[in-house]
Amino acid sequence: MSIITIILISILGLLTSVFLYDIFQKHDTIWRNFPVVGHFRNIFISIGAAIRQYWVASDKEEMPFNREDRDWIYNTSKKQNNNFGFGTTELLYQTGYPIIKHAVFPLSDNDNNGKPIGTNIPCAKVIGAVHNRKNPYRPTSIINISAMSFGSLGKNAITALNLGAKGANCYHNTGEGGISPYHMQGADLVWQLGTAYFGARDKDGNFSKEMFKDTVQSNPNIKMIEIKLSQGAKPGKGGILPKEKITAEIAHIRGIPSGKDCISPTRHSAFLNIEEMVDFIESLADISGIPVGIKSAIGETLFWEKLANIMAEKKLGPDFITIDGGEGGTGAAPLTFADHVSLPFKVGFKRIYTIFQEVNWNNNITWIGSAQLGIPDRAIVAFAMGCDLINIARETMLSIGCIQARLCHTGHCPTGITTHNKRLQRGLDIESKSKRCTNFIKGLRKEILQLSHACGYEHPCQFTGNDIEFSSGVNEFTTLGNILGYEKVKVPFDSSFN
Repeated sequence: MSIITIILISILGLLTSVFLYDIFQKHDTIWRNFPVVGHFRNIFISIGAAIRQYWVASDKEEMPFNREDRDWIYNTSKKQNNNFGFGTTELLYQTGYPIIKHAVFPLSDNDNNGKPIGTNIPCAKVIGAVHNRKNPYRPTSIINISAMSFGSLGKNAITALNLGAKGANCYHNTGEGGISPYHMQGADLVWQLGTAYFGARDKDGNFSKEMFKDTVQSNPNIKMIEIKLSQGAKPGKGGILPKEKITAEIAHIRGIPSGKDCISPTRHSAFLNIEEMVDFIESLADISGIPVGIKSAIGETLFWEKLANIMAEKKLGPDFITIDGGEGGTGAAPLTFADHVSLPFKVGFKRIYTIFQEVNWNNNITWIGSAQLGIPDRAIVAFAMGCDLINIARETMLSIGCIQARLCHTGHCPTGITTHNKRLQRGLDIESKSKRCTNFIKGLRKEILQLSHACGYEHPCQFTGNDIEFSSGVNEFTTLGNILGYEKVKVPFDSSFN
C-alpha cells in the first residue's frame, strides 16, 4: 500500500470520526446539523478579528485604537518615519472634532545655541508639597506608564516596560497586583493599592500596616502610593485575574491560592466612608513619608462633593487624584461594565474638576488623566482641561509589540504580553522592546512639546480651554472652555527645572 493511499485512508478515517462525533453530540447545534463543515464557522470566528484588522476595516474604523493610531505608535517606538502624507483623512466638521489653535509667532524647537530642545517635560507641580509630606515628589515626565499588574501582564512585558520607563525617565505604576521583581529594574514606582491590598495584606486579606511599612522601606524606588477606588474599564468591580493566568509565582507575590480566579473585593475594608478614607491616606503618608493619592472612575458625584469640602476645610487628604475614563482598558472585565458603567474621561474629569474648583482647591491637587490619552492631540486636550500628568497603558503595550488581538483575558496573547505561556513570552525580547517603549514615550513627549511651542507655550500645562475648539455643528466651532463651562486654574511653570 502506497504512502498516498495510507494518508488518504487516514484523512477519511479522521473525517468519519468527526462526522460521527458531530451528529451524536448535543452541545453544538451547528455541528449536529452540519457535521464536519460546521467546524469552519468556529475557525472563521476565531480569526475574524485578524481578518477585519488587516483586510476589512478602514484605517479609521477600528476600536479602541484605529490603524493610524497604531501605526503612529509603532513607527515612533521604532524611530521610523511617523509622518503622514497627502493631508488629513479626518472629517474636520464632524461634531466633537478638536482643533488646536496655533500661535502666529510660535516658539522655536531649538535652544539659544540652535540645538533641538530635549524631550524631558517635568510635572509643573511638586506632589505632596501642599501637605508637607516628608518626601514630596516631582515627576520628571508628564507622560508615565499607567497601572498594569504582574498577572495581567507577563514577566517579560513588565520587565520591558519598567526598563522602558527607566530609559524615558518616567514612573511606572505597578497596578494592583503588588510589586514583583520585574518592577524593580530601576524606574520610579507608583505602588497601587487596590481593595485586596496585595503586598500589604495579612493572611486573611486585610490591610496590614506592618507589611505596608516593610514594603515601602525595602523598595526605595517607590515614590508615591495610589489607592485604587475603581477603574474605568470595570468600575464598581474589583480586579479580575482568571485562574488560567495565575502561576505559582503570581500566587506567592499576591498571597493567594492558585487554581481559582482571583477576584478582588468590590470595595475597601480599611475604610468605610470618606472621613475614614482621609484618615487612611494620612496614615499611609505618615508611615511612608511619600505622597498618597487616589484613582477612580467617575459615576455619582456626591462622594466628590463631600471629599472636596473635607479637603478644603481640614487641609488633609489625597495629594493627587487620577481620573480614569470609561474608555480605559483592562485585562479582563464583564462586557456591560466595560461598555456602560463609568463616564468617559472628558465628561468625568470636568465634573470632578469643577467640584474642587468651587472650593478653590484645584491648584493644591495634582491631577492625573487616564484613558486612551497617549496620542498627542488627546493629551493636549487633557492638559487644557486641567491635567498635570497623563498615565498611559495600552499605548505602551502597543509600543512593545501588542497587535490589539484582544485576547488579554484568555492567557493566549500572541505577542507574549498578557500571557504567562513560556512559548509565547519567548517572542517578547526584553532588550529590544524596552528600547521601543523608551522611544515611544520620548517621541510622544517630543510631539506634545512641539505642539506646545506651535501654540506659543513652553509647557503643555499652559494650555487653556481657549486654545482648543471643537466642531459643534454645521460650520460652527466652540472653544473647549465654553463647552466645559470653566477655565482651568493656571499653573505656574518653572522653566529652569530639569
